[in-house]
Amino acid sequence: MGRAAVIGAGSWGTALAKVLGDKGHSVRIWSYETAVADQIRHERENRDYLPGVRLPPTVEVFLDHEETLDGAEVIISVVPSHALRDVIAAAAPHVPDDAIVLSATKGIEVGTLERPSEILAELLPKHRPPAVISGPTFAREVGEGDPTALVVASSDRAVARGGQHFLVAERFRVYTNEDILGVELAGALKNVIALAAGIAAGLGYRSNSRAALITRGLAEMTRLGLAMGARASTFAGLAGLGDLVLTCSSELSRNRTVGVRLGRGESLDEILASMKMVAEGVKTTKAARQLAQAHGVEMPIVDEVHHILFEGKPPERATADLMLREPKPELWGGSDAT
Repeated sequence: MGRAAVIGAGSWGTALAKVLGDKGHSVRIWSYETAVADQIRHERENRDYLPGVRLPPTVEVFLDHEETLDGAEVIISVVPSHALRDVIAAAAPHVPDDAIVLSATKGIEVGTLERPSEILAELLPKHRPPAVISGPTFAREVGEGDPTALVVASSDRAVARGGQHFLVAERFRVYTNEDILGVELAGALKNVIALAAGIAAGLGYRSNSRAALITRGLAEMTRLGLAMGARASTFAGLAGLGDLVLTCSSELSRNRTVGVRLGRGESLDEILASMKMVAEGVKTTKAARQLAQAHGVEMPIVDEVHHILFEGKPPERATADLMLREPKPELWGGSDAT
């Protein structure tokens, strides 16, 4: 068994630490919040982010990057996309030279439009290429031991296999993938479609509407991915279709929940003010729209979510505008419109 470091003590970071700790690895979590660190130390539970899930004694928590990363063989960054650059910049001097670095962040940095792996590579230029982990993985279900499958992707096959070997467990199946671009895009973009699915639910629309949004949302995600150089097959896999179905269909999805509340008439500001955890899809909507425009890709669902979030467009009007667009053939090619 080895030593792992998890940067970020939110729900997903805590769940990953439990998986690794239960497997027998020595795990150190870095927490930004003193209260969370105290809970884990004294109660063996992260009540703020993953209540009811007991952490094994193999999991420790620290507030200092140097202590957290000392001797780490595998480092998993589980930081929201808007905070990733600052957190990793502070941690970088303490990252062991030979450590495998994995990103579990599902988002795109607004402004630079960089993916998490690109930020990691930029801040850790002397290290091996990073990997990313993604797939249909609700933290609560992972923490409670439900069988789960996900993918680890890297441009370096040895890094992906190393991450796979370190993570795989009895109820945690890990596949490898070399299409890191596609895996990261899929993991980010599905949150925008989940917002749309939630808005539809909040408006009172049911299974037909959700199925249409999932299917046509996948078409938009795939189309942008192909335009940027990703593989279509990635979007049909765990990081694409798998995560999309999960996030659009379950009440555990933070992004879907935000959408539901928007559909019921709440404002974005009041919704976000009431949430402790981050709904990545809100910021990703801005980045996704910018990427689509930069690559000449039509993404009407993303456009309408953007109109609702940031331009005050009524959800009912956005729905009508989507449904009354010019009729088209059902095509999936790189330049085909939804």
